[in-house]
Amino acid sequence: MSDNQDDQSLDDDWGAAIAEQAKAEADALAQQQSAQAAVFKDFSNKGSAPATQNDIDFILDIPVQLTVELGRTKIAIKNLLQLAQGSVVELDGLAGEPMDVLVNGCLIAQGEVVVVNDKFGIRLTDIITPSERIRKLNK
Repeated sequence: MSDNQDDQSLDDDWGAAIAEQAKAEADALAQQQSAQAAVFKDFSNKGSAPATQNDIDFILDIPVQLTVELGRTKIAIKNLLQLAQGSVVELDGLAGEPMDVLVNGCLIAQGEVVVVNDKFGIRLTDIITPSERIRKLNK
């Protein structure tokens, strides 16, 4: 074999190797893109009908603690230990003043006491707006 044929054969081998490598890289890139497409799915609601009417339906049955607060006070342990049946503890709430309605400890409304069928209840007189609730949380 002559040097010219050896060089041409060597060039063909290198060309074939480079073409094979380029094909392998293209295949690897295609596999990577399909894997990314599977991992990073489009979760937007474009072109799809909502599965439920409202997402809030999922939380409607979750129980929460509703508390109506008559008033509060601070008392020393010495005075607390002296309390007996019939003792009166003064609260900071005034008679006729609206009472606080709390859900899980968060103020959501105010209202007045009512009696219905020998049971106490509360008539809501003022609902706290979401912006007011957030402002009070930030204090």
